[in-house]
Amino acid sequence: MKYDWQWSIYLQPAADGSGSWLQYLFGGLVWTMVTALAAWVLALSIGSVVGTLRTTPMPWVVRLGNAYVEIFRNVPLLVQMFLWFFVLPELLPKQLGDWIKQMPPPWGSYLPAVLCLGIYTSVRVAEQVKAGIQSLPRGQGMAGTAIGLTLPQTYRFVLLPMAFRIVMPPLTSEFLNIIKNSSVALTIGLLELTGRARAMQEFSFKVFEAFAAATVIYLITNLIIVLLMRKLENKIRVPGFIASSSQITPGH
Repeated sequence: MKYDWQWSIYLQPAADGSGSWLQYLFGGLVWTMVTALAAWVLALSIGSVVGTLRTTPMPWVVRLGNAYVEIFRNVPLLVQMFLWFFVLPELLPKQLGDWIKQMPPPWGSYLPAVLCLGIYTSVRVAEQVKAGIQSLPRGQGMAGTAIGLTLPQTYRFVLLPMAFRIVMPPLTSEFLNIIKNSSVALTIGLLELTGRARAMQEFSFKVFEAFAAATVIYLITNLIIVLLMRKLENKIRVPGFIASSSQITPGH
């Protein structure tokens, strides 16, 4: 049976009365970006700390960092999403757990989604930061010590600025991944772009039009981000060091 394409569906009123279906989908893109950006800030913050600690000369700190990475790297994202949404409120003190469960939509789904995506991605950031630091010549750390810097100062002023420049390309890939992984949040009720495309096809019965639009929006968004990040990479590239990034891959 031939499918009846109806591209004018995008201009028809959405079921929630917020405007057209196209506006409804772009509203989902806003939630996708808000979720991804908040999760990225969390992932970059935690991942940078964990990745740095895993290169220190303190064995117990390294073991703690390794344990963190192994725990969150080996549990599927969907399982972690359910754990943050369904299990975490039950483990917290009753008053705090009830407050989380009673948060109005979409915030009740947004907070677990940000925590899940941020921590899940942080382990990959940690691997890349660790690899970036270890790819630097040992003489750089020794030079910091020779001029009287403490270990934290050596990391802050010598090692980390160079390491982040080296790992910027793989970090760009992780930011794109976190945007795509945000689609998993629809399973806990967050109506981001994929969730709204699914809602559109359920109300309008136009599955191909709904997901075709979502696909195009994802592609355009990611292409814009890639172009912006390429400009940033070129601006901060350090000749003779950026080649090391080709050897940096997240752990599997």
